[in-house]
Amino acid sequence: MGKKGSPRGRRVENQELDVSFGVKEHEFRSLDMQHGGDPPLGRRLSGGDYNWDKVVLSKGLKNDSVKFTPFKGVHVGKRQMWWLHRHIRSIVFTILLMGFLFLLDSLVCFIFDPAMLQNNFSLQGSSKTKVGMIEKTEKEGPVKLHERLLNLAAASLAEREFKQESSKLWEEPYPQASSWKPCADKTSPQVVRAGKPRNITGYILISANGGLNQQRVAVCNAVAVASLLNATLVIPKFLYSNVWKDPSQFGDIYQEDYFLDMLKDEVNIIKELPPNLKLLDVEAAGSLITDADLSKEATPDEYIKKILPLLLRNRVVHFLGYGNRLGFDPLPYELQRLRCKCNFHALKFVPKIQKRGSLLVRRIRRYDFARSTLDKQLLGNLMPRVDHSAAEGPSKYLALHLRFEIDMVAYSLCEFGGGETERRELQTYRQVHFPLLLERLKESKSYSPEELRRMGKCPLTPEEAALVLAGLGFKHGTYIYLAGSDIYGGQSRMQALTTLYPNLVTKENLLSPSELAPFRNFSSQLAALDFIACATSDVFAITDSGSQLSSLVSGFRTYYGGGHAPTLRPSKKRLAAILSRNKTIGWNSFEEKIRKMIDEGQRVQVRGFGRSIYRHPRCKECMCRH
Repeated sequence: MGKKGSPRGRRVENQELDVSFGVKEHEFRSLDMQHGGDPPLGRRLSGGDYNWDKVVLSKGLKNDSVKFTPFKGVHVGKRQMWWLHRHIRSIVFTILLMGFLFLLDSLVCFIFDPAMLQNNFSLQGSSKTKVGMIEKTEKEGPVKLHERLLNLAAASLAEREFKQESSKLWEEPYPQASSWKPCADKTSPQVVRAGKPRNITGYILISANGGLNQQRVAVCNAVAVASLLNATLVIPKFLYSNVWKDPSQFGDIYQEDYFLDMLKDEVNIIKELPPNLKLLDVEAAGSLITDADLSKEATPDEYIKKILPLLLRNRVVHFLGYGNRLGFDPLPYELQRLRCKCNFHALKFVPKIQKRGSLLVRRIRRYDFARSTLDKQLLGNLMPRVDHSAAEGPSKYLALHLRFEIDMVAYSLCEFGGGETERRELQTYRQVHFPLLLERLKESKSYSPEELRRMGKCPLTPEEAALVLAGLGFKHGTYIYLAGSDIYGGQSRMQALTTLYPNLVTKENLLSPSELAPFRNFSSQLAALDFIACATSDVFAITDSGSQLSSLVSGFRTYYGGGHAPTLRPSKKRLAAILSRNKTIGWNSFEEKIRKMIDEGQRVQVRGFGRSIYRHPRCKECMCRH
């Protein structure tokens, strides 16, 4: 007795097993009784099975001399089979129910878990049949300055996912916006009385610098200057820049004949300088005008005093590196109107750009019809008719100009959470590209990165842009077109934005390599595609008010939008103050402050003195108020 293999040895083992099961049974019953009544189905089955085995074991072990006979074994087997047969449906139902709940739990985690969202984002990026995604390439960890707020934003988006989105997000908040109509193309009575413009003083040559948008401003300023000086303008040339590296000329981007025809009653414009003047050495003659010869925003008087005498003497002046060299105020009414007519009516993209731009817009919207006057003006007849019902469909999109390239980041002198590595990298970039900036810093008062941020001098990061959109109430599934060049920090910097808003697309995602091939190595032509996609979007969000693209696109939407093309303009200074409380501010309070900030930027205002007429066309020279 007590030997290995004896009944008494078995009894010890079974008593230990019985005790352990007894503890679990007690726990189950205690938990179930707290919920009032019988245990759940699965636990009731388990408990019943355990009680039945316990009876058999106790009866078989009360008398050590009793052995299990074949008859008893058969009896036990029959009762087991009878019990399984009786409860088989309940067992199957329990297993299926538990499996369903497990799958449901997994699905919820998959939808709202940030890590899964990021993985899903990366996987979908390789597909060209769906809305394109940006592919994650960096291995370093994401840079997050406001992790607590990002977590609150993610929770808010998850809660909002199955709720109806407010239609106000996609509308101009102030109905007065629709009372302003385009009218810069109308010829004034003064021009009609003066008759066809004549070349009285000479010829103006323009070599415009910068990218697409800087050159656009230079062209329209040149038109106004030619009219001011009663001169003939030769169609401007575009300088090749080591930054932009684009050899495109005027005729590669804009329709030359349309430009000439639209302005023929306003100012003389020709394609080439007359042969007898082509050999003139303008530099030797003293007719080469650089930025050093004019104030940054020169007045008409400065042009008349400095430029007109040269023009009368040499018959030609050449503005080299011309750009923002004509102020906005004070300026005669006709010159302001001429600027507007040039920018909003005379500069049409060539068919090559219009065709690819229309394809880009159709792939975002997923329908082929022009929806507004903006479409017609930018894309011509390539989107044939206006279909107002399409605007009610599911294909709305927000365009975001995220001005966070390395040049912008380095020039700002701000810091963005990258530590010593970031500081060294940006300082090296400044030494190569902005030596004059570093020289000025030695002679002037410098501000700390924290002070610059409080002053509103720092560009918004992708993370901050995502928080603004979440604070406004845009849902997790919002389609966002991202305009701009390479984002400083790559996917590591972009992760906060792409996690909250994975439906992020670019022209590189939406167009195939063969469709983009004719535009490769032509950055201004690629920028024209961004211009079209941003201007025709349902909502346009900017992150830097000083950007020429943001300025021109927002002005275009004001001019042609009819009060139905909202633009979101966050104040960097106010946003910095809001985000300074990122460790304590509640999400409801954050939303309220963000919405108030954006609402104030959307108020309908007439252009103020000295403000850009390209960005703020609501004035009597450009638009008519009904």
